[in-house]
Amino acid sequence: MPILGSLIRKAYELRQLPIDILSIDPVLEQKKVLKKLLLKARNTAFGEFYNFNRMAGRNDFREQFSVSVPVHDYSSMFKNWWYRSLNGEPYVTWPGRVKYFALTSGTSEASSKHIPVTAEMLRAIQKASVRQLVSATKYDFPDEFYEKGVLMIGGSTHLSYNGTYYQGDLSGITAGSIPFWFQHFYKPGRRISREQEWSVKLNEIVRNAKEWDIGIIVGVPAWIQIILEKIIDFYGVRTIHDIWPNLSAYVHSGVSFEPYIRSFEKLLSRPILFNETYLASEGYIAFQRPGNQKTMELILDNGIYYEFIHFNDDNFDSEGDLKPNPETCTIADVEIGKEYALLISTCAGAWRYLIGDTIKFISKERCEIMLTGRTKQFISLCGEHVSQDNLNRAIRMFQDEYNVKINEYTITGIRYGNLFAHKWYLGSDDKIDPGLAASKLDEYLKILNDDYRVERIEAIKNVSAEVLPLQVFYDWMKIRGKEGGAHKFPRVLKNSQMDQWIIHINAYKSQANT
Repeated sequence: MPILGSLIRKAYELRQLPIDILSIDPVLEQKKVLKKLLLKARNTAFGEFYNFNRMAGRNDFREQFSVSVPVHDYSSMFKNWWYRSLNGEPYVTWPGRVKYFALTSGTSEASSKHIPVTAEMLRAIQKASVRQLVSATKYDFPDEFYEKGVLMIGGSTHLSYNGTYYQGDLSGITAGSIPFWFQHFYKPGRRISREQEWSVKLNEIVRNAKEWDIGIIVGVPAWIQIILEKIIDFYGVRTIHDIWPNLSAYVHSGVSFEPYIRSFEKLLSRPILFNETYLASEGYIAFQRPGNQKTMELILDNGIYYEFIHFNDDNFDSEGDLKPNPETCTIADVEIGKEYALLISTCAGAWRYLIGDTIKFISKERCEIMLTGRTKQFISLCGEHVSQDNLNRAIRMFQDEYNVKINEYTITGIRYGNLFAHKWYLGSDDKIDPGLAASKLDEYLKILNDDYRVERIEAIKNVSAEVLPLQVFYDWMKIRGKEGGAHKFPRVLKNSQMDQWIIHINAYKSQANT
């Protein structure tokens, strides 16, 4: 009934928050957030150790915070503090006992991390989600759009209980806080979402797809793409719009959408809205508002205080590890176009915590950012400083020029005699000439990155590419227990990951030749 859509839209509009990014002072708003965090956590073990109570009473509390509290990565935060919360101790880095821990996908490291998720953080995530839904009213969608189903694909919503806490994917933790009125729209529904085996969940979604009227899809591009392809193949149709004619928006998060655009468009019969969000296990950081082009606005007033570390050789080593005493800055001092590693302090008890993502500011006035990659997902064997953003754009340029789909890719750096070489691995079921791909990707990177262009002459003496069936990439993820959900294939392989990848490829080739 159209009247239902009209009512839902009106409810969203009534929830419209009066704060617009242009009507607030980002610096003042962030100072308020930090003051609130310090006062809330002053009686925790962390707050007492760093004397948050005294710090919060000073006029220069923000400066004192950055001087007194060290920068933490996951290892130092867990080793010194969070392990105590994991053992059931209350009031460690945030008031109360931590009931939930989110297990991250661990693209950069072998093992999953346990990230605390507090009641305050769950409320902050819900508040940001509602704010994003409200912003949808600014798009020119008909009332009927607000009656359609929302297919949300994350990890399993099943949580494991370990005596003192629950652990699982963030989507499982947040599932309990989904508003009751949203349950009707939520697909694939609670039963299928609890399924832990990706292949079973995928088959259930495919079999039920025709019964749903989906208007919005939410999830990581690689796995959403698999779902859409499976549905199209199962029902023998040409595009996903033959099954879901009202599909109008896709909300993606966690990874650049640049390499996936072309392959997604081939699954559609008409254009849809592509919208980006930045929801990490540590909190809801940013989302794309109507009118923004490929950028997101930082959420400044929702339990997260931001600092930034210039992502350069002064602050990070060649492996992307933080050097001692890095130089940090606040939102007042960031510069347009510079690449920063993101540092956050949150209402879940993370303090000056290196989240592992890199960003660039596109607009200071609107606090607009774009994700550029991961601190460990870049390649710089000899000073070429090739970011994940460079790699994504090069892949997109090759797809556009030669009208091919590259659904997944990764790159490694190797020794080449006394110098260096890059090797690309491209996951595609299209016919692609590896020599042409290597030559063109090399050409694009020379245009996109001056450091690469210089080092390509001096030290990088060879660039090669290998085209592999897409299934090889999916199998590698499955073997590591990272199939489906929020898991992403690493764009740069180093050290043990690179060794494991080579073993995997050799095993595939050996099996293919028998």
